[in-house]
Formats: sequence, C-alpha cells, structure tokens
Amino acid sequence: MEYISQIAFLLVLAVAGYFLAKRIGSIKNNINLGKEVDRSDNKGQRWKNTLLIAFGQKKMFKKFIPAILHLMIYVGFLVINLEVLEFIIDGIAGTHRIFAPILGDTYTVAINIFEFLAVLVLVSCVAFLLRRNALSVPRLRSLKGWPKLDGNLILVIEIILMFAILTMNATDQLLQGKDDHYVQTGSFFFSSFLTPLFEGMSVDALRFTERFAWWFHIIGILAFAVYVTYSKHLHIFMAFPNTYFARLTPQGKMNNMDEVTTEVKSMLGMDAGTPPAEVARLGAKDATDLTWVNLMNAYACTECGRCTAECPANLTGKKLSPRKIMMDTRDRITEIGDNIKAGKEAEEGSSLFSEDYISAEELNACTSCNACVEACPININPLDIILQGRRYMAMEESSSPQSWNAMFQNVETSFAPWKFPPTDRFKWADKLKEEEK
Repeated sequence: MEYISQIAFLLVLAVAGYFLAKRIGSIKNNINLGKEVDRSDNKGQRWKNTLLIAFGQKKMFKKFIPAILHLMIYVGFLVINLEVLEFIIDGIAGTHRIFAPILGDTYTVAINIFEFLAVLVLVSCVAFLLRRNALSVPRLRSLKGWPKLDGNLILVIEIILMFAILTMNATDQLLQGKDDHYVQTGSFFFSSFLTPLFEGMSVDALRFTERFAWWFHIIGILAFAVYVTYSKHLHIFMAFPNTYFARLTPQGKMNNMDEVTTEVKSMLGMDAGTPPAEVARLGAKDATDLTWVNLMNAYACTECGRCTAECPANLTGKKLSPRKIMMDTRDRITEIGDNIKAGKEAEEGSSLFSEDYISAEELNACTSCNACVEACPININPLDIILQGRRYMAMEESSSPQSWNAMFQNVETSFAPWKFPPTDRFKWADKLKEEEK
C-alpha cells in the first residue's frame, strides 16, 4: 500500500511524457515540411540576439507596463519551476521536501523567494485578465473565439496553480510537528497569511488538503506542459529557437529568388553558377512552399497583436493583419500535417493563399514597410510569408492587380515603372535647365 502513491505518480509522469513527446514530434514534423534554408551563419550574433531578445525580453520594453507584468510571469515561470525537480524526486522516491534537510535555512529562503514570485505571478495574471477583458486595448479586444478563450484560460490556470502552491505550503506548516512525514522548514512568509483558514482542521483534514494541493499542482504543471503545445503559449519555448534562427540581414533587404537570379544572369551572359534543381513552383502557394523558418515563426507567434497594431495598412482600414497571417500559416501547416498522418494528400482541401486562409486582398494591401517585423517581440517575420505569396500570384498566376501588371510590363520593356523609353528618362532635367535659363 505504501507504494501506491509512487506508482500513481510514475503513471501520471509517463502519460504526460507520452503525450508531450507525441505533440512535440508532430510540431517538429510539421516544421520540417518547409523548404530548406541555411541559418547556421554568424553564431555569435545569433546567441547574442537570443540572450537579449528571447531571454532578456529586450523588445518587450517598448511598452513598459505590460513588459513589467510579463517579466514577473516570465521570471516566476523560470524560477518557481525549479521546485518541480523536488516534486518529481519526492513523487518517485515517496519522500517529502527532500532538499529541506540538505539545504537547511537556505531551503526556507528559497521557498520564500518562490512564494514571493508566485504572488507576483498572481498579480500579473489578474492584471492581464483585466487588460484583456475590461480595458479597451484594440489588439487584444479584437481576438474572438478560441484565441480569446485560450489567452484567458492560460491566465486562470496560472492563478489556480499559484494558489495551489500557497495552499500546500500553508497546510504543510501546520502539519510540521504533528506528523513525522513533514520535516521542519521554518515559516514561509506569504503562505502564512493563509494558515488561519486551516487552523481549525484536524490532522487528517490538513494532510488531505496538503496532499490534494501537492497533487493538483504537479498534475496541473504536467497538464499545462501538454496544453501549451496546442496553445499560443507555445512561444514560452519557441521564442528561443525562433530568435536564434531569425534573419540577420537588414530588414529592408528582400531576398532574391535563386531561380530567377540564375535565369537573369544566364540571359546577360554572366556566370550563373550551378543551375538549381527543377523548380516546382515560383513563390509560395501553400504552407509547404514556405521555409522551415517561416513555419517555425508561425508556431512561435504569441498572438499579441503588436504587429497588427503597427501595420499601416491595417491602421487605414485594409483587411491585412500580420497576426492573422501567422495564425493562418500555423493552422494550414497543422492541417497539412494532419492530412499526412491520415494518409491523405498533403495539400488536400485548400491552400494557404486562398480565400480559406490568406486572401489576395490581404497580400496586396501590404506596403512591405517591415513595421510588423520591427514590432514583434521575438523577431517573427510575417513580411517574408507575404512576399512569397505575392511572388506566386505575380509569376505563376499573373493575378496581380492590373496596375501592378502594367508596372511590371513597363519595367520589362522600358526599365522603369513609367511608360516611356529610357532615352527620354532625363528630359525632365533638360526641361528644367531650359526654364532656369
């Protein structure tokens, strides 16, 4: 009988590990459906960006108040979860607070720090709930359906988990000296405020409450870890590789298409190098035509809406929303991954750049200004996806707006967007000189 708790814990750990590994593998496989691109250069700068932007939250501090609240949750998440190691050891070994006798007074200090951070997380989560639902923040209030519920749900879960920690510590303090299983740890400052709620309870009731809070917290953390892989909060983990593999070239620089560059060089008699393999498609029609970095961007998206809030097209009433671009890309590559697992054709059902996901109206509204890229806290690049979709529209379907097609034809024939021969290009200057005379 004494081993039932340990066996139950191992089963819970195994089940959570199985579902977590399965989901991580699915996401990895979906990202690998993207086209290959080399992001192994300049490792020093990439690590610097990761430390400053992903770990150091550098770009978050463009908006100070939400940045501070986010930092509280972020630090709390990193530090408090160190206690999970003790939970796991205690669960497997059947011990209780195994580090307390080893660390002595340092253990009490550590738990007090954890509780302080837990309170900060509580305050921040309540503030974010109010910010999302009571305050008029357009980029947050515009979310509907599952994205809105997901954001609220994760905050509520975090609040409940923090209360579970404080409840566990409060009842634990009351059990010390009454039950030999509970080692002496000293007083915990914040959970001490909750002890009056439990002082009238019997030892058995206290033990049940403490164990219930312990199990609720560890199962909650494991369930949270699995749930996060289906949620926008996957950015908790994805922010780091996403920032590391982000583009290092200047934001205004657009990547040339190797297939087109090679063709143009050949036409001009220049050394074109080794011709690329057979090109199946120019630009991108579906999510599998994008690079694996684009698809990783989609899974890393926090749905915070900072990109859309800064987008000049969106601000002037256009249909374009960079946040929607990323969410649609994630939804579509997930659909393709599900098709493959079900034995269907990968692109069955639709395509990324269609009325079902990203429409031509959205693509054509983009001004290529890079405001969305600059605004993103973790260096996601919606513009790269937009450009690849527009290239497919222009080069494969010839479905660009008529005014664009006229400009393309003028560039091809007159080497300028305007319809006059190159020999007349400087006539305006000659005319200006004559007027000055």
